[in-house]
This record gives sequence, structure tokens and C-alpha cells, in this order.
Amino acid sequence: MDKRRLVIALIVLGALALYALAVPALAGVDDRITDFAQARTAPSTAHLFGTDASGRDLFVRIAKAIRTSLLIAAACAALATVIGVVIGTVSGLTGGWIDRIVMRSTDAVNALPHLLLGIVIVAMFRGSGLAVVLSVALTHWTQVARIIRSEILSLRSRPYIDAAILAGASRRHIIIHHLVPATAPQALIAVVLLLPHAVWHESTLSFLGFGLPPHTPSVGTLLEEARSSLLLGGWWTLVFPAGILVVTTITVAVAGSALRRHIVPKPTVAIR
Repeated sequence: MDKRRLVIALIVLGALALYALAVPALAGVDDRITDFAQARTAPSTAHLFGTDASGRDLFVRIAKAIRTSLLIAAACAALATVIGVVIGTVSGLTGGWIDRIVMRSTDAVNALPHLLLGIVIVAMFRGSGLAVVLSVALTHWTQVARIIRSEILSLRSRPYIDAAILAGASRRHIIIHHLVPATAPQALIAVVLLLPHAVWHESTLSFLGFGLPPHTPSVGTLLEEARSSLLLGGWWTLVFPAGILVVTTITVAVAGSALRRHIVPKPTVAIR
């Protein structure tokens, strides 16, 4: 069942990736050009997803938005995982008072409201994609750090680690050749499971006006633009971006869950 879900999820993700990459290149439509004569045109054969308040084709803009949101989400997930892996590894290897300080600091960060903390970070650099990446990464590394720390503590008690130490292997050799390969599956799963969270956070920040600039097509900016059109009957300006967002995040979450059960049979702590 898990393998079937993984295959279906990968097929859907492949279709979304093809849509995001191929449509803007092959459509032959410049979505940056406004045409108010075509403003809020309902879905038709000429405009499959209709047009927005500026007369721009939503089929093309949503494709670009998905590409932008997924790229930012991937950067967020990768950076958060790197931070979590480094902190978790240091905490697990050193132990003692350093481990206690690191874990209490992790609890403190984890207790903060992630969205409010993200708003504070991006508010200082409004309209910057880098600020969005930092805001998500700096609030979502905590669970990764806990998972990696737990894995490191488990690995430290394995007989082959003791054998390597007795054989004269340095700490660097043990980390590179034993600990890193053993924790790599957990890190990969963390990246995949963080992707839907990163997409939602980027979309939320952009929707609230704190994320990407309005002229940059992302799922969040399209949803923000849809508010005024929805009051005038332009339901398609909300339904299609929101539908693509839901399909993307659910598909990535299903793929990550199936991948986790396939790679790591033991249950792990879920990422918020």
C-alpha cells in the first residue's frame, strides 16, 4: 500500500513539475503584460484558468507560482535540515552540559509561535525571497535536531562504533564514515516532510503581504490578489491557486510519509 501511494504521489509530483516548467516556456504568453480588456475573464478554451484582475492568464501565472513556491520551499527545507543536522550532531556527540544547553535552547525556539516569529524576520527585509527562506528555516530546524540527536545517541552505543574507536579511528573518521551515512536517510526524510510546511508558510507570509513582492508570482501572492476579485464574482482566481496548493502539499506529504515508512521502519517524531 505504501509503495502504491509513493508511486502515485511521485506521478502527481512529476505532472506538477512538468506543468510548472513546461507551461511558462511553451505557452507563448507574457504574463507580465496587463490587458484590462480581458480582466476577470472566466475559464474558457482561450484561458483555461481564466484571467486575473489585470487580464493576465492564470494558467501561466499559476505554473510560475508553483515553480517559485517549490523552489523557495526546497531552499527552506534544505537549510532547516542542515541547521538541524549540525545542531543535533553536536548535541549528540558532545553530551554533558553542552547537550543540555542545546536541548533547552531547542525547546525555547520550538515553543515560539512559528508564524509570528517568521513575520518578525521577514518584516525586517520585506519583499526578499532570502528573508522568507531564513524565516522558515530558522523556525523549523528544531524537530530535525531532536531526531538527529536521538539517532546519534543510538549510534554511539553500537558495537561497530566501539570497534572503530578501539582500532584507533579518529572522531572525524567516525563522523564522516559511520555517523553521516547512518543519519542520511533521516535527513532526506526531514527535507521531504518539511517541503509542504515550507510551501504553506511561504504562501501565508506572501498572502499577508510580508513575503514575496506582489509582482512576483507565487501561490501566496496569487491568493492575496484573489481577495478583491472574489468579491466581484471571480471565484476562479481563488479556486485554482488554492486547489493547486492543496494538491501539491498533500502529494508531498503523502510521498514523504510513504518514504519514511519505506526507509525507516521505526516510528519517528513528526515535524510540525
